[in-house]
Amino acid sequence: MTLEAPTATDEVVVLDPVTGDVASTIPVAGPDAVHDAVARARAAFPDWARTAPAERGSALRAAAEHLRAHADELAELNTRETGKVPGDAAGGVEAGIGTLLQYAELGPLHRGESLRGQHGAADWTVPHPRGVVLALTPWNDPVAVALGVIGAAVVTGNTVVHKGSERCPATFARLNELLAEALPDGVFVGVDGDASTGEALLAEDGIAVYAHVGSTATGDRLSEVAVGTRAHVIRENGGNDALVVDAGVDPVWAAGQGALGAFANTGQICTSVERVYVHRDVADAFVEALVAEAEAKTAAPAAQYGPLVDDRLRVLVQQHVDDAVAKGAEVRTGGSVPDGTGTFYPATVLTGCTDDALVLTEETFGPIAPVRVVDSFEEGLELAAADRYGLAASVLTNDTAHALLAAATLPVGTVKVNAVFGGAPGGSAEPRGASGSGFGYGPHLLDEMTTTTVVHLEAAPAAPAAAAAPASAAPASSAPAAAGSDEGVTASAEGFDR
Repeated sequence: MTLEAPTATDEVVVLDPVTGDVASTIPVAGPDAVHDAVARARAAFPDWARTAPAERGSALRAAAEHLRAHADELAELNTRETGKVPGDAAGGVEAGIGTLLQYAELGPLHRGESLRGQHGAADWTVPHPRGVVLALTPWNDPVAVALGVIGAAVVTGNTVVHKGSERCPATFARLNELLAEALPDGVFVGVDGDASTGEALLAEDGIAVYAHVGSTATGDRLSEVAVGTRAHVIRENGGNDALVVDAGVDPVWAAGQGALGAFANTGQICTSVERVYVHRDVADAFVEALVAEAEAKTAAPAAQYGPLVDDRLRVLVQQHVDDAVAKGAEVRTGGSVPDGTGTFYPATVLTGCTDDALVLTEETFGPIAPVRVVDSFEEGLELAAADRYGLAASVLTNDTAHALLAAATLPVGTVKVNAVFGGAPGGSAEPRGASGSGFGYGPHLLDEMTTTTVVHLEAAPAAPAAAAAPASAAPASSAPAAAGSDEGVTASAEGFDR
């Protein structure tokens, strides 16, 4: 999602990228609705912050089950608005529900640390929720990504105001509605709208966290605003992920991995393979197999290989391809807008790409596999590292030393060896450079959503023993003093002094 110049429209209209028909029309929230949303979340925060973590976890479990009852509806909306193939759309909803359940378990286990101090003292840390979290989430896997951010925020005691991308507004409107039904009032508040709505939210006071998954341009905008608001910023932004193919690997297997990374979800994944550096020894066989994979993908029905989300993205993808060709690249397959309705684009393989081509220097976010031949694994790593982004990278190698070298030298949040996708449940990663900052998912996101207080405790010294009363002192009367008498006041004062 990109926050552009505020628009003057009152509604967002999205076209079905398969048919070209109107898929959804959603009203844009006005200034009063935006202000009310933040005010409700701020009002709900104190009580929610004091709610026991186990109770917050139970609320998330209830929300997950509520969403499961409407999973088909959410998946169908997603497919209609973004063209995401039905199986992937359903899988994304299920993944989001699973993430809520995971955070429902992790939240009550989120704890501080005990610290070694001096004898007779104790030191420990206590996490505290930050406040209102503004969650801005993208269209390419809308339910799964949104629920990851929202689940971590809610279970740690924060309240959430959520705005999803205007490229699938009906999907987000329904998701927001369902979550608000399942969670206590004000703990989660959804806002529907476009870029102007996002800007209005940034103008609101009292937001403690900007949590964003989406374009680098929007992430940069949030960071600029946060300088003045002092909000904590969590960004997972654009990527230009490299795939380095070593000598000695099976080129057909490697091409299958490259095709999966470049063409899955029509290349519309944050960690898609955006550029390929292949060792000269296997380059010819690799490219031949990659072309075959691309052509099979393009020939698949729309239910298996979907369109790009809209024509705006398709125009950008074509511009990147045309730029590469103008600089000497060869189109081995694909590379042009097909005839017919919808915003389809073929899986494309380019060879002979120059290092200054946009397909190698910028995130294309489409089904493009630009191939650059290298003479050594080390050269491939060097070119992969020479990039302003830092989200992820993959290497395919049979050499353990090369795998270790990649992990040690690639300046990215995730290095994947011999698999372009995958990872252990609950894994966390920290992007860098133009790809963002902060842990965007996994258990470490709970730390991002909280502040830490360090507690130091020592035993107080024992109070001195009370002095014995003088022998000549008159015994105290057992009768109560009259109200307002001097004797009562004196006795009270002496008692306080002791």
